[in-house]
Amino acid sequence: MGRAKSWLTLASTSPQRRAILEQLRIPFKAVAPTYVEHDPPNLEPAELVRVHAEGKTRSVHQDGQVTLGVDTTVAHDGRVYGKPDDAEDARRMLDDLSGQTHSVVSGLCLVGPNIDVVAHEVTRVTFRSLTDETVTTYIESGEWKGRAGAYAIQGLGGRLVERIEGDYLNVVGLPGSLLVALLELHAPNLLEKP
Repeated sequence: MGRAKSWLTLASTSPQRRAILEQLRIPFKAVAPTYVEHDPPNLEPAELVRVHAEGKTRSVHQDGQVTLGVDTTVAHDGRVYGKPDDAEDARRMLDDLSGQTHSVVSGLCLVGPNIDVVAHEVTRVTFRSLTDETVTTYIESGEWKGRAGAYAIQGLGGRLVERIEGDYLNVVGLPGSLLVALLELHAPNLLEKP
């Protein structure tokens, strides 16, 4: 198979995931995955994100590369909260999560020469009890668009959060601690100083 290239292929167009890799100084190239997400019934959130992460990874992987795919969702009380369809759907999600602790679950798949790993990370996030005014202000910001659970913790959505338990970067969209641990084990050359 030969030696892996000296950068990570990210199977994602997410600006948040790109920013996290830049922050961690992991060299990468982003490629849009061709995998089409579908949510089979009766899958637990951890299994669902692992399936999607693996599908994204394998849709772009080429021999000689180290390829990363990630999928993130929000789960609470037996329900999965994906990306809201519209402002009304976002409001419903935020109302459901208000004053509650939910899980942010990310699946991560890493494939390359002698590497074939699928794992997941869970971070617990507790929202403050949100007033109607707080929810309305957040909905009007538009930041909820395209966000699992209808919020972005790294932006204005940080106002909604009381506390987190676990990896903050996971809530942003990529479980950084898990990724670094896997790269240390399987592709340490990607963690060398730039």
